[in-house]
Amino acid sequence: MSGRTHTLSHPATKGGVDIRLPWWALALPALAFIVLLALMLNPTDAHAASGDPAIAHLFERLQQLMTR
Repeated sequence: MSGRTHTLSHPATKGGVDIRLPWWALALPALAFIVLLALMLNPTDAHAASGDPAIAHLFERLQQLMTR
């Protein structure tokens, strides 16, 4: 037995609901894309932060302990 299907008698946009994105919803991803693209084109500007050698040594020791 088939049931009745309900159809809308008016389009969804006629109800007065207007969905719009704020300007930054498009600007921020575009800006992030441009920055990452610029870093790919000129990788000399993207250098790692120089940390304390003690922290690097600690991470090496943790890695050695995890691989045992």
